[in-house]
Amino acid sequence: MGRSVLLTAAAALLLLLPPGTGAAVTRLRVSANFECRATADRTLSRPRCRRPSRPGRPLEPPALSLSRAWLCLPAQPCQPCLRVRLALPTSELGGVRGLQLTFLELSSNRAGWLQIWQRRRVLGSSAWQVQFDCFPAESGQQILVSLRTIPDRGFALSCSHLVTAEPPGPVFTHAWVPEVRAIEVWVPAGPALMVRLCHQLALECEELPQPFHQQVVVPGGHHISLRYEFLVPCLCIEASYSHHDSPRSKHCPFHDQPDAYGPELWSSVRFHDYSTSSKDQMAMELNATCPLHPQATLCWREAPDEAAPCHDIPNSTASKDEQVYILDKVDVHPQLCFRFSYKNSSHVECPHQPETAWNVSVSVWGLQLRLHLTSRIPAAFSAALCQRRGGQCEPEAPVYTVTQPEGSAPGELALLLPVQILGSCVLVWRSDVHFARKQLLCPDVSRRHFGLLGLVLALGLVVTVLLLNCRGAWRPDDGVPGGRPVLLLYSPDSEEHLGLVCALAERLRAGLGCDVRLDLWETGGLGQAGALPWLYAQRGRVGRQRGTVLLLWSQGSARLFHRWQVGMADGTPGDAHDIFGAAMACLHGELGAAGRGGGWILAYFSRFCSPHDVPRPLRPLPTYRLPRQLPGLLGALRGSPPAPRRCRRGRVGGLLHRLLEVGTGEGSTPPRPPGAASGT
Repeated sequence: MGRSVLLTAAAALLLLLPPGTGAAVTRLRVSANFECRATADRTLSRPRCRRPSRPGRPLEPPALSLSRAWLCLPAQPCQPCLRVRLALPTSELGGVRGLQLTFLELSSNRAGWLQIWQRRRVLGSSAWQVQFDCFPAESGQQILVSLRTIPDRGFALSCSHLVTAEPPGPVFTHAWVPEVRAIEVWVPAGPALMVRLCHQLALECEELPQPFHQQVVVPGGHHISLRYEFLVPCLCIEASYSHHDSPRSKHCPFHDQPDAYGPELWSSVRFHDYSTSSKDQMAMELNATCPLHPQATLCWREAPDEAAPCHDIPNSTASKDEQVYILDKVDVHPQLCFRFSYKNSSHVECPHQPETAWNVSVSVWGLQLRLHLTSRIPAAFSAALCQRRGGQCEPEAPVYTVTQPEGSAPGELALLLPVQILGSCVLVWRSDVHFARKQLLCPDVSRRHFGLLGLVLALGLVVTVLLLNCRGAWRPDDGVPGGRPVLLLYSPDSEEHLGLVCALAERLRAGLGCDVRLDLWETGGLGQAGALPWLYAQRGRVGRQRGTVLLLWSQGSARLFHRWQVGMADGTPGDAHDIFGAAMACLHGELGAAGRGGGWILAYFSRFCSPHDVPRPLRPLPTYRLPRQLPGLLGALRGSPPAPRRCRRGRVGGLLHRLLEVGTGEGSTPPRPPGAASGT
């Protein structure tokens, strides 16, 4: 940051220098062809000693050369100064550790000294070449400079220099012709001038790139039209006489011109994108024609089109290192962009890579929205339902979260959301970063979903009727606000089965008042704690509050149970993400310790399972066939006596059974594995 301020100040000061002064010195410094350090008296601030990055033509030793320069220290006006160049022959360096320069202003007797020391002695070293920038002086002063070695070997040089006033530079006039993107330069009658356009940087005026670079000799009384590429604030006109070392005149007419801070300024900038999804970091480097230090903040572009609006994201200012702008904890996306702002203009630059680290799609299963998430990096994703109002879609509680743990292979994640209102949309975003886009998905409830939608609606309707008719028999125990908790466990067989599981869970929560704990609704806590700790914590909570573990069985559950038994017999360690296997181990331990599984209930949908699919070790558990024995299951979950006959059988049970059979036969796909979706 300090260097940027220094360069900016130096650029501004150079615009105020007298013409023909050459490069300005922005701090006292010593350049030498050996490792050195420098000390000075109080009249000079301690100079920095370094090797030159681009050494000039060496002097023939012994030599002491003086010339005038300009010293432009930060926050101070520029002033003339005396530059010193010297060369010491190798024959005089025996035993020499350093040298001393003494300055004397003859008219005022103002004096000062500078010592330059060799850090390490180098055998067979070449002649010393040293340049000091520079000793402050005023125009019209005669300065005497003396040189001796340390220790003194009798070698001495001295020289004096008159710091003269700057001769006037060439005179010219100019006119801006924006229609042809050119500047016309007029040379008055008299000697010819060499004219060019250049870009004023911190310490020099750099020539324009080809094919716009021109350095033209214009005879007196004539004019020339010089074309430019971009209208930028540092565009200047420089003129000099044709002879060597001529004084120069320079004028920068666009420094305070608002037109120079428009779109052309940003067109002159080259952006290099170093953003990477694996580091959750946005990084861009600016290579600008002019000294440019804009501020960068994030904005979200509505569409890939460059003309689309980009909405600012609060508190998203990027940090700056030299000309690289960096912002961490960002979900890198082609439409999550940097807005660069400088003076009265701004520019939006988006990441150059079109690929994204994750993608999401949505499908409809009854009153459930199933999100399919694929991610190349470990990440956490959140989703919330929303209703479109006036072009906006604000997320509504609750927020559902799913996590792909660190170290896991890239794959698919599944997240199910219960839909309360038809036509709902869903917002999906990464929740493990500070800055992320919210992707809006509005599924089309098409005709091919109507069969399963009707099934789930009918199931919800009948369960609600059952709850209303039998609520007197299932009144919750006193002192148990909100009902007893129910931990619902299942195996991921098909999306149809998964939809029924979620529909039943939703009706138990909304209609019966049960505190249902379902992994698909608890993916935020599950992702933070881990699968097995989450299961054990939920089982302990259900036990303490005299709740129930409801195990929804299916043919897939029977296959997983057999696989778990084989692994137990072989001593194979369990998968740390296998909630179903952990649940079986937990149930096995409770059955073995107490001879029965207190607090466990098994139920199955007759569409997906038969009594023969329930393994023998689990048959002692209370078992309910759905939908026929749904009233008994509801009574068991409430800890009440069996429901009255009128609630357990009759028209309601038969209607539910017929709706289930008809609904699964119409408009729904045959049961199939859910791909990479995980469940319990």
